[in-house]
Amino acid sequence: MESENKLGDYLRARRAMTMPRDVGFPDHGSRRVPGLRRDEVALLAGVSTDYYIRLEQGRERNPSEQVLQAIARALRLDDAAAAHLFRLGLPALGPSVSATPTVGPELLRLMNGMHDVPAFVVGSAQDVLAANAMARELYRGFARYDNLLRMIFLDPFAREFYRDWDKAAHVAVNNLRASSSQFPGDERIEGVVGELSVHSPAFANVWARYEVRPRTHEDKHFNHPEVGELRLHFEALAVTSAPGQHLSVYSAEPGSADSDGLILLRRLAEQSTAFTERSTIAEEGNTRP
Repeated sequence: MESENKLGDYLRARRAMTMPRDVGFPDHGSRRVPGLRRDEVALLAGVSTDYYIRLEQGRERNPSEQVLQAIARALRLDDAAAAHLFRLGLPALGPSVSATPTVGPELLRLMNGMHDVPAFVVGSAQDVLAANAMARELYRGFARYDNLLRMIFLDPFAREFYRDWDKAAHVAVNNLRASSSQFPGDERIEGVVGELSVHSPAFANVWARYEVRPRTHEDKHFNHPEVGELRLHFEALAVTSAPGQHLSVYSAEPGSADSDGLILLRRLAEQSTAFTERSTIAEEGNTRP
């Protein structure tokens, strides 16, 4: 479980990841701590060392926007990481927004109408809220297709499915950090973090890095049990009508081997859907008086 001093935890983690050479300080390789020292961050930010120490220790809880901007520059934070720092350090300016846990019928209709590409909807904690037939077929090798983080860190199949498991793991955790920043106190996010922190040391190690990076698009490399290798482009489209939800879509370069792979994936999905429908009809028939 994380401490209540979230701002201090974040500052310490980011300070440890900022190398002296990146900010113009000499690095002779004999430092007692990884990354920057507290006094070096204070110098770069233009604040006193004592003030910065109190900020990290949680004894100073009301930094100004100007101070946070200076610290963000000192630690070389990108836009997403700086936004997370501001959310931790500044009081909320308005009511918090709650993530939406259910998928609307219009979005379901749009997703299910995508017959040629895998598409699915994820929530704030990376729960799979809905998926079309091709997405279910793509992830068929997993024991459960319910939460992307649980699948990556707790299902052994993930290390076969993701050709670069380390990259997939870091991207997923960094995205969860971004979501936790957008929805502070979200019970579902806290539940996923708690479960994985207990059952997956690998997750705990990555989570402790405090890297914040929302996943919007990337190229992914999979190894499907029947289709084989698939290199697909991923796009996450924010659903403005449902805070926290994203419509995730995979695509392939037209005319490529990966495009042919999607055609095969669609055929497998159609066969699976037809088999499920026949089984359902048979069960209904057996239960009739």
